[in-house]
Amino acid sequence: MESNKKQISIASIYRKYGIFLILVLLFVTSAIINSNFLKSQNLINILKQISVVTIIACGETMLIVSGMIDLSAGLVCTMSACFSAGVLASTGSILLTFVVGIGLGMSAGWLNGFLVTRYKLQPFIATLAMTNIAAGITQIYTNGQAVGGVEKIRFLGQGSIIGIPMPVIVMLLAVGAIAYLMKATTLGVHIYSIGGNEKAAIASGINVNRSKRIIFTVSGALVGLAGVVLMSRLMSGQPSVGAGYEFDAITAVIVGGTSFTGGIGTVTGALIGSIIVGLINNILNLLHVSTQYQLIVKGLLIAGAVIIDVKTKANKKSA
Repeated sequence: MESNKKQISIASIYRKYGIFLILVLLFVTSAIINSNFLKSQNLINILKQISVVTIIACGETMLIVSGMIDLSAGLVCTMSACFSAGVLASTGSILLTFVVGIGLGMSAGWLNGFLVTRYKLQPFIATLAMTNIAAGITQIYTNGQAVGGVEKIRFLGQGSIIGIPMPVIVMLLAVGAIAYLMKATTLGVHIYSIGGNEKAAIASGINVNRSKRIIFTVSGALVGLAGVVLMSRLMSGQPSVGAGYEFDAITAVIVGGTSFTGGIGTVTGALIGSIIVGLINNILNLLHVSTQYQLIVKGLLIAGAVIIDVKTKANKKSA
């Protein structure tokens, strides 16, 4: 009994403080490897590099906490980037660029939610289908070529305010907005209720299907926003980028302490998880580790975080 209590205590301490300890350890390791690491410009560059994935991770946090997932986010982000680039190149309207980019993401998210709630498809299957749809539409629209002529939006991707890059500002605004939504709104209550116990949520009067569609739609809007930011960073709509962003975002969410089985997690944790993944990538790059091995490290990160989550819940049940 005493051993169980000790295990539970260690698990709860890790859940509360583990990611902060890992973050500190990575900062120290990076500083030892690279003497320039702690310079403000380098730290800002790391935040800039993780900005697009973190915006996607905000939506994935909502989905995973509510017991769902989106495997289409990376290619929907690419689709939004390419179409918003095309709109900007042809009309010159920055407002219309945002409307189209975010609107496409919202539409894809709503369709994912519709398939999940109306036809009872598993989120894994519904979003996997959307992955192929988004990839096909992007290739048809671009014919496999980059979409240029987007100089008017350069400031969003490469500008800064008081030394903070615009992509980082957009990322922090997205994190703040979703943190508020999940903590202080009715939808936030529904997200945790559905992920914690969907049957109990239905019994308490929550319209679960409606909430799921809203969650997918909001997540899709974030993916669309990420696409516009990505396009402005690259200064073009690139049909070859974005694939795999969903896995980077999911890795950040899980490493950041969100339970893969739902009901537990915060978008702040996802931000920290993104920074951790960004720091690990930075360290591996400094050590000249190839991309293939970096993918192995990311896979091990997800596996390790899920194992810790499962062990934590198992210890609680056996207490």
